Amino acid sequence: MTIKKLLKSDEEWKKILTSEQYNILRKAGTEIPGSCAFSINREGVFHCIACDNPLFISKTMIKSETNWPSFFEPYSPESMILKEDNTIGMRRTEVICAKCDGHLGHVFNDGPPPTYKRYCINGTVLKFVAGEKRV
Repeated sequence: MTIKKLLKSDEEWKKILTSEQYNILRKAGTEIPGSCAFSINREGVFHCIACDNPLFISKTMIKSETNWPSFFEPYSPESMILKEDNTIGMRRTEVICAKCDGHLGHVFNDGPPPTYKRYCINGTVLKFVAGEKRV
């Protein structure tokens, strides 16, 4: 799977995203915990709201005490970029959309088997497509 970059100016992003989506995706903001909880009990794929890049399949969603949507595995390794993040006095790994370079959230090493990863993602920047399957 090869990801073709979607390049837009800051002004173009402001026109197509809500102010909250813009703050999260373009300024590495965070939504209020629990403000965008997904309760998905069906098959489908979560995409980036900005560029439609597939990010996670619903069967990889996990319950997390963080109150942000969490997953144990990405749609594909090429779907996202992982980058060291040392902001706010913590050492974390940032999750970035590989297509539009938008900030999605962070990944931690405290998830369930088989990956032991927990991708903690801002739900405001996700779009769920019911019935879609991994290609």
